Amino acid sequence: MAAPKRGRSASAQSKPGRALALILIAIVALTGGMFLSGHTTPRLGIDLAGGTSITLEAKADQGSAINKANMDTAVEIMNRRVNGLGVSEAEVQTQGDRNIIVNIPKGTNSKEARDQVGTTAKLYFRPVLAQEATGSAAATSPSPSASGSSTASPSPSASKSGSTGEKATSSSSPSASATSQGRAVTDALKADSTPSASASASSSASPSAPATGGTDTSSAQAKLQAQYTALDCSKKAQRTTAGEGAKPADTTLGCGEISGVWYKYLLGPAAVDGTEVKKAQAVFDTQTAAGWQVTMTFNGKGSKKFADITGQLAKNTQPQNEFGIVLDGEVVSSPYVSSSITGGSAQISGSFTQDEAQNLANMLSYGALPLSFQEQSVTTVTAALGGDQLHAGLLAGAIGLLLVVIYLVAYYRGLSLVAMASLLVSGILTYVLMALLGPAIGFALNLPAVCGAIVAIGITADSFIVYFERIRDEIREGRSLRPAVERAWPRARRTILVSDFVSFLAAAVLFTVTVGKVQGFAFTLGLTTVLDVVVVFFFTKPLMTLLARRKFFASGSKWSGLDPKSLGAKPPLRRTRRSGPVETKEA
Repeated sequence: MAAPKRGRSASAQSKPGRALALILIAIVALTGGMFLSGHTTPRLGIDLAGGTSITLEAKADQGSAINKANMDTAVEIMNRRVNGLGVSEAEVQTQGDRNIIVNIPKGTNSKEARDQVGTTAKLYFRPVLAQEATGSAAATSPSPSASGSSTASPSPSASKSGSTGEKATSSSSPSASATSQGRAVTDALKADSTPSASASASSSASPSAPATGGTDTSSAQAKLQAQYTALDCSKKAQRTTAGEGAKPADTTLGCGEISGVWYKYLLGPAAVDGTEVKKAQAVFDTQTAAGWQVTMTFNGKGSKKFADITGQLAKNTQPQNEFGIVLDGEVVSSPYVSSSITGGSAQISGSFTQDEAQNLANMLSYGALPLSFQEQSVTTVTAALGGDQLHAGLLAGAIGLLLVVIYLVAYYRGLSLVAMASLLVSGILTYVLMALLGPAIGFALNLPAVCGAIVAIGITADSFIVYFERIRDEIREGRSLRPAVERAWPRARRTILVSDFVSFLAAAVLFTVTVGKVQGFAFTLGLTTVLDVVVVFFFTKPLMTLLARRKFFASGSKWSGLDPKSLGAKPPLRRTRRSGPVETKEA
């Protein structure tokens, strides 16, 4: 049996159609997905499409000064809020010594973004002393008594988290009505410990005799009782002032919304500060079919405080076994506890949707700002200037592409058809992916991103040139086209991969250490670099293998760009038979 020839990849030479079919299927599938999703154009950034600009003015809190360090911290947290899902191209920057400007591109949910940025007060975990539905819902919703009635009204989750999930029955409150709505909190480590007493939650507190941050005067109690009785959270003017001016150590009032119904709360002194939340994230529980959950981890100080307050609350009945997560005076969620939660890790579970879980996790992670901010103005930004710059950028890109094509045609002749077809495939994939990534991860095409796409033309063309030159080198060595195409590929492949790796690494570093518009440039550069590798491997190389079998290229036509004579090729390598020994006869 004859041994196979070495140095020859049969699959690479005989089956290039498979790779071409694969990339064709990918293009058709992605294009079909683009049209089915309805997003047929890339999402544009604020400099190209306009958007919303929000101006926030810093207000000094007690013990917090307006300085560069606090302003920079606030900018970083706000930037994480509005860009929490990826490359949404929102800009957050300081203006002067006490203002922050937030630019949100058109196409982003501006109301949700304003809520994320506008809720800039500190985050607190406060024990719930009492809660009651207000407005028209008050007549049909049972009001919880201060001592913890078994017919507690549902625990609200504000519009930012907006959930109406099922609530498990409390061990001391088995009533069916108490299980209708709300949040359940479970200890992630399933640890059991003896809860320590906490002064921040009193099981005997009630609307008729509320705690007042350690002040036990009858006048303070009467004043807070009157405020709680008169509070109607269904009215915007009242809920925006509920709990205004309260200190962390004070008992205060708050409002929260669930399923369009507003509830009023009587809240104890803050037990845990939002700065003590180390990390919060939305996760999907596939093991117990609990759906979307929010997991929290606390730092060392917060772990002890959280164990103390949950241990105390677990002894009570609803609603006094709940703690309110209060942000900017609004109760964004009020989960209940059934046991002391130790170990510094906990879960908030219920009928969350993915967006609800992510929004709550976002507020828990980035809700604690060093300063309070007041919204000064909200303006609409036009895209007139950006549109002119876009046209100029596209014109520059078209001129650059034209020059590249002219060079390829003049120098490579027939090979330029391979390069132009590869550029076309790369352009289609880039456009389709940009259109799909807009709704998927919030990617927005801004001017720097356009520059990244223009730079990518040169990177992609460079890969083709490397391969073409390797083929021409093999032809100069005297080889015919088909073996030259295969022998040139390993060396060209190595060079292309190293070059693209360096470009991608630079783009990744730039994306990691920058924000805003520069990230758009880095993201586009990285995306087009990856696509360059895909196109060269699955389109350019297989197409070149097929064309090497065509007479026009294989014969070395002078218009093919592979003419051995014009390349100065050596004579073909030929093997000659060895002659045997010559015998001579002596005369």
